[in-house]
Amino acid sequence: MNEGRLNVVTGAFGFSGRRIAELLLASGGRVRTLTNHPDPAAATREGIEIAPLDFGNPEQIVESLTGARALYNTYWVRFPHGTSDHEIAVRNTITLLNAARKAGVERIVHVSITNPSLDSPLTYFRGKAELEAAIRASGLSYAILRPAVLFGPGDVLLNNIAWFLRRFPLFAIPGDGEYSLQPIFVGDLAALAIGMGGRTDSCIVDAVGPETYTYEELVRLIQRTVRSAAGIVHLPAGIVQVASLLLGRIVGDVVLTKEEITGLMDNLLVSSQRPLGRTSLRQWLTENAQSVGLRYASELKRHY
Repeated sequence: MNEGRLNVVTGAFGFSGRRIAELLLASGGRVRTLTNHPDPAAATREGIEIAPLDFGNPEQIVESLTGARALYNTYWVRFPHGTSDHEIAVRNTITLLNAARKAGVERIVHVSITNPSLDSPLTYFRGKAELEAAIRASGLSYAILRPAVLFGPGDVLLNNIAWFLRRFPLFAIPGDGEYSLQPIFVGDLAALAIGMGGRTDSCIVDAVGPETYTYEELVRLIQRTVRSAAGIVHLPAGIVQVASLLLGRIVGDVVLTKEEITGLMDNLLVSSQRPLGRTSLRQWLTENAQSVGLRYASELKRHY
C-alpha cells in the first residue's frame, strides 16, 4: 500500500515521529519530514527527505505536501517556552491542515491526547480539542489517535523518573498518588498510526497500553526496576511544582509543569476504551533495567 508512495511526517527525527517514519520506510514508502530540527546524518542513513516546517511560509508547506498520500502529524509543544505556546501551536497546526487540503493530501493521521476538552482550563487539553474540531471540519479523511503517556527508548517522562530515582535520596509524589495513567509503547503507537493511515474511514481512537497504573504504582515499579533506595514521599501539588522548578534549574530543563501535574491528578491520562497497545510496560522495564534512566532526557535540548 505504501510502496513507492510519498508520506509526510512532521518531526520524523523526534520521539514518536521517528518510529512512524521507520515503519513507513520499512513498508517501502517514501518519507519526507517537515521539521525545524533537521538531522542530515539520519536523513542520509535512513533515506528521509527533509523540508522545512516554516509556518510563516504556508505556500512552501503546500509544495512540500503536494503528492503525499498521507500526512502523519506529531507536531505540538509540550509547554510554553520562548515565543511558542499552546495557542500558537494550534494556529500553526491549522496552517498545516489548510496546506494539506490545498496540496490534495488524501489522509491525515493526527496525534492528540486522551480526554481533550474544549471546556478544559488546561491549555494543553483545550488546544488538542480545538485541533480535533478543526480536523473534523477540514474535509480531509482523518484518524485521530489519543495516546496518554508514551514510553520507549529515549522517552522523557518514565526515563526521567528513573533518572531522579537513581540520583536523589527522595522522590516526591503530588497528593495521594492514586490517580491513574495508561502508558503505551511508542512502537505500538507507530504501528497503530500506520494502520490507520491505510484506512479511508474517519475515526477517533484512544491509543493506550494494556496496563493501568496509579502514579504511585508506576513510580514504585520504576524504583524496583532500577534498584533505587530513594524514599517515596507525598507532598501537596504546589510544593511538588516548586520543587520541579528548582530541579529544572539544576538540569537546565522544564521537569514538570503545573498543567501536567493537574492533568495527571485529574485522571486525564487514562481511557475507558479497549487498549490498542500490546507491549507491557512492566516487561519492557525489566528488559531495559540497565539502561533506563542512565541519562537525563532534556525536553529543551531536544526541541529548542
